[in-house]
Amino acid sequence: MKNSTLKILLTPTLIVLAVAIVMIAWNRMDTPATPDGFIVSNGRIEATEINISTKLAGRVEEILVDEGDFVTAGQALVRMQTDSLQAQRAEAIAILQQSKQMVASAHSKVAMLLSDLAAAKAVIVQRESELNYSKRRLARYEKAVEQQAVSAQEIDEERTRLLVMEAVLNAAHAQATAVEASIEAAQAEIIGAEYTVIAREATVNRIEADIDDCVLVSPRDGRTQYRIAQPGEVLNAGGRALNVVDLSDVYMTFFLPEAVAGRVALGTEVRLILDAVPEYVVPAEVSFIASTAQFTPKAVETAMEREKLMFRVRARITPELLKKHLQQVKTGLPGVAWIRLDSSYQWPESLSVRVPE
Repeated sequence: MKNSTLKILLTPTLIVLAVAIVMIAWNRMDTPATPDGFIVSNGRIEATEINISTKLAGRVEEILVDEGDFVTAGQALVRMQTDSLQAQRAEAIAILQQSKQMVASAHSKVAMLLSDLAAAKAVIVQRESELNYSKRRLARYEKAVEQQAVSAQEIDEERTRLLVMEAVLNAAHAQATAVEASIEAAQAEIIGAEYTVIAREATVNRIEADIDDCVLVSPRDGRTQYRIAQPGEVLNAGGRALNVVDLSDVYMTFFLPEAVAGRVALGTEVRLILDAVPEYVVPAEVSFIASTAQFTPKAVETAMEREKLMFRVRARITPELLKKHLQQVKTGLPGVAWIRLDSSYQWPESLSVRVPE
């Protein structure tokens, strides 16, 4: 009875030990040994993500792409409603035309005043001529008085007429001066009206720029990852409508312990093997190394014993290679990164570059 009970208790334990031994053996067979001069780390494929956001608050009118669509730089992705902006533009254009008309009116006023000034100067010439004639006439009358050919009353009348002519000439000069002042004021009105036109044109240009900004375009070549908004939704200024992945900047992010990270430099060669397509070996190079260490994220597992502090590293795939295989580029895929720490070592045959044709 005791032997049977002991047998029953030992059987599960033996099974667990056997399974553990098999798994350890399998892992040792499945995981190749790390060659000298190399290190391996697990990571995931990532890419630069761009949020396609609105500049102004408004309602989404139309989304022109679907999730997964490839897009090019400058391609229209989202259209926002512009009814209110179009009305503001029409109003601003009307005010601009009114301001231009004010400039034209001011120019016409100056032209009219210049004509008045010319007439005033002609009057001055006429009055000066009349005054000179009156002076010569008075001089003749004064000689005639000495000969008693004219009366004292006549000479007084000529002197009075001369004074009147001088007053008329002074009035003509005053009139010309007033017209000149009016011309200066009208020219100042032209300058003010022209500045108003410039301000109105700036208003129209600003509204038109806002209308143009209501068509959200892709800043780079990439692929639409997911929609954040739908047609009919109202977004605040800076509201996100789409998320686009920049396929020209694709990299694997992984973590290295301090002792290893210090030996890795920017531009270090890396070979990436993705879990989904282990038959391919993708060339890359280190493009980023964190300046400070951080705690190892829970999602990251390394082949070696976990360190408390790790350095985040990125290995970037060359854009030329990415352009040839845009259809195959997918972010989030897990894989491993093999880093060559010493350039004097040759890459093993198993890590020779192998990419799709």
